Amino acid sequence: MQKLATPEELLAQLAEKLRTLLTEKAIDNPLMVGIHTGGSWIATRLYQQLNSEQQIFKDPLASLDISFYRDDFSRIGMNPKVKPSDIPSDVEDRHIILVDDVLHTGRTIRAAMNELFDYGRPASITLVCLLERSGRELPLQADIVGQSLALKEGEHIKLTGPEPLALELKQIKDSET
Repeated sequence: MQKLATPEELLAQLAEKLRTLLTEKAIDNPLMVGIHTGGSWIATRLYQQLNSEQQIFKDPLASLDISFYRDDFSRIGMNPKVKPSDIPSDVEDRHIILVDDVLHTGRTIRAAMNELFDYGRPASITLVCLLERSGRELPLQADIVGQSLALKEGEHIKLTGPEPLALELKQIKDSET
């Protein structure tokens, strides 16, 4: 496997790429939304970093808990710690920056977009992910990625945190999947 960058290195890359993309697309006052849990941790750090350098976001950071929107209840069960989403009541015509930690199958992103559309029709959604890994099941890709990984069968990557943020690469046994 290729060398895994640290979360701090990846966050710096994401911030620079996002700043550039927002400038190129002339997006003013986007709404940043983190997907609970790891995506919210990454979104918090990006939001703070970008707003400390210049006031990019006028609205508070938003968050989504997509537990009720998942399509894999029969496989993984219901999340026992469902938290309410914290989204402005209207996302109509807003440019959304959707942030997640690891893009794998694409199902988390699908669920997040379904929930966002329940709040209104955004002007655009820009997907920002700390990591993307092999194994996509849905045709979704991130606009901005910190690092891409090709993991072997049984390998799993997980972000832990929020303080400190760390990446753990594990070998998963058949009984754990």
